[in-house]
Amino acid sequence: MNCIVITGGCGFIGSNFIRFQLKTYSDRRIINVDKLTYAGNLENLADVNADPRYTFHHGDICDREFIDCVLQSGEVDGVINFAAESHVDRSILDSGPFIQTNIVGTQVLMDACRCRNVPRFLQVSTDEVYGSLGSEGYFTEQTSLAPNSPYSASKTAADLLVRSYCHTFDFPGIVTRSSNNYGPFQFPEKIIPLFISKLVNDEQLPVYGTGENVRDWIHVLDHCRGVDAAFQRGRVGEVYNFGGNTEVKNIELTYLLLEMMGKPESLIKLVDDRPGHDMRYAIDFSKAQTELNWAPQTDFRSGLKETIDWYLSNTEWCKRIMSGEYLTYYEAQYGQRL
Repeated sequence: MNCIVITGGCGFIGSNFIRFQLKTYSDRRIINVDKLTYAGNLENLADVNADPRYTFHHGDICDREFIDCVLQSGEVDGVINFAAESHVDRSILDSGPFIQTNIVGTQVLMDACRCRNVPRFLQVSTDEVYGSLGSEGYFTEQTSLAPNSPYSASKTAADLLVRSYCHTFDFPGIVTRSSNNYGPFQFPEKIIPLFISKLVNDEQLPVYGTGENVRDWIHVLDHCRGVDAAFQRGRVGEVYNFGGNTEVKNIELTYLLLEMMGKPESLIKLVDDRPGHDMRYAIDFSKAQTELNWAPQTDFRSGLKETIDWYLSNTEWCKRIMSGEYLTYYEAQYGQRL
């Protein structure tokens, strides 16, 4: 598969995946499609812009005419859909963009792929479609879908659309679901880059509720390797889970960041919990191990240290990101300005 269309390639995971593809496969051509909303940043791929194997198209995946033109621009071997509105808090404030991009956009992409007979389509999803776990157990690919936020509901709907196309049209679709990602180039509304950026300036860390919510963390490059494995070797119509085997309470993560950055615990500020906050996520990735020969490779503490070092070495990137619309959003969400 020499030519792949990546949607949402200027975002956090998409940009890391494009860089991973170009580094791993010398004959791989990448067509990057991105609307460049608040989380899509061309600067994330500044180091690959000069690579002749890389092409960028600015546009919306909900625009069928635009997508048709992209797919007609060359012999496309597959489409991987990273494009998504992805932050739960934003979906609570306004679910409209999530419905459009995550559901309608997926439908438009699949219809365009069907018309062009694109041989492979991979939908990048999330473990949040499974809802919330109790104190024990893990999400498997057979876990019932029970989304608890507008964001996760929109991703669930998209996953089910892919399933329906596979069964109705013999569509060559695959779905992957991962736990919480961390690593370089992540937009600083997510907890790890947000807290790192605030600790640099000795600012308080807003922790929801009591911080007892548990998340399973996966390094973005481990996730990229999983998506690549599913795209190359996954079975059509199947779902594959990717987890980091690292369950951490939000408050424990906060203490760890304080420790690693040498900051006092007095910077913790408990804030009102968000509506419908899922208590615990944990992923069983044994199917990916068995069928795709995949497993996470990054130790969480060392991966977190590398992530902190990246943000400390890229403070100007952070400053340019944390302006404009993000300042307005942060004020609306937490009742304070950065």
